[in-house]
Amino acid sequence: MKLKVKRVDVWASSIQDRPGGLAAKLETLNAAKANLEFMIARRAPDKPGEGVVFLAPIKGKKAKQAAQSAGFLKTETMHPVRVEGPDKAGIGAKMCRALAEGGVNLRGVSAAAIGKKFVTYFAVDSDEDAEKAVKILKKL
Repeated sequence: MKLKVKRVDVWASSIQDRPGGLAAKLETLNAAKANLEFMIARRAPDKPGEGVVFLAPIKGKKAKQAAQSAGFLKTETMHPVRVEGPDKAGIGAKMCRALAEGGVNLRGVSAAAIGKKFVTYFAVDSDEDAEKAVKILKKL
């Protein structure tokens, strides 16, 4: 099976934990014509009244400026690897096992399948681990 594997940048921002907190951030990016494919938003349990949102990709000068003006920063502590391919039963387990056997510890994983394709974002702890993950996953 042929997988598309690449490093990506993920941008993060705090959000207000209230109705419209996330919408306000997204509207700023929408005004700059940012075309997002990945988003996770959640409350910050250790900070009442706050949440956090992670987005990818932020491409182009206008979108990056809008993201920065809305309080987004490119993450420096999360090193994401994006994998896309045909959706097959067990592909997630196969990728996770290959990474484990390669000594790559996962910081986080987000995945979805739509139709006959899947996309997964693996977050690891360092640039070195991300490069190792790319090499491992490209061999599958």
